[in-house]
Amino acid sequence: MPELPEVETTVRDLEPLVAGRYIRSVMVGSRALRKPWSSEWQHQLAGRRVRKVARRGKWIILELDGDLFLVFHLGMTGRLLAVAQDAVHEPHTHIILRMGQRRELRFTDIRRFGSATVIQGGKALATFFARAKLGPEPFEMETAYWRERLAATGRCLKAVLLDQRVVAGVGNIYADEALFEARLHPARLGRSLTAAEADRLRRAVVTVLNRAIKLRGTTIRNYVGGSGLKGLYQEKKRAYGRTGQACVRCATPIRQVRLAGRSTHFCPLCQEAKRTQY
Repeated sequence: MPELPEVETTVRDLEPLVAGRYIRSVMVGSRALRKPWSSEWQHQLAGRRVRKVARRGKWIILELDGDLFLVFHLGMTGRLLAVAQDAVHEPHTHIILRMGQRRELRFTDIRRFGSATVIQGGKALATFFARAKLGPEPFEMETAYWRERLAATGRCLKAVLLDQRVVAGVGNIYADEALFEARLHPARLGRSLTAAEADRLRRAVVTVLNRAIKLRGTTIRNYVGGSGLKGLYQEKKRAYGRTGQACVRCATPIRQVRLAGRSTHFCPLCQEAKRTQY
């Protein structure tokens, strides 16, 4: 599933390609996405100008004239690409926004777990994200908030990082990478952390996400950014997916366990934890 760095890369790619352009028409495929598409939305979108492209958590927001918003979620295999109008149509293309200067914005999704929603008004958009119970952005997370959330939970750190209600945008890859960066065992309980350890983890999350954004995110299967270019972080990852490989710090083989329902990778030496901390 695309996480914050992949979504942020898509937004940065799309901003110069579609901002300022008008949506001439909208074409929608016959196969349903995770959320139903209303036929009225096609009429609402036609003729609107894209004012800006933004991100909230793992959502992509197209802000349009008239206080209208088109909100995409990439799900597990979604792509949002700005292409020339005569570009070859990829299979599993579900939505096409035809724009000026013979450019199209195309939403493709093989598994159809993604979604596209039209929202009228800034207040309605705020309500949309409030109902999703989306936590703060990692880059804006206050120290006191983070310490309090960790101190109040008996869940493991891996589960806390994956919880979008606690912090928005972090998924399986970057949770493992952040815990490795912070030298904290993924099975540690949130309430077992000292204030200094909590602060170290908060900084590690930001460091890893920024590092991944600079490398355009991670392409493991089919992710590409809004311009069609792949990510490069998979060549630099230090924990995720490196089972049995030597730790880049101490050469101990990386281990894999299952936590919070997800495959979890860590160095048993660099991220050592005492049993009392589980």
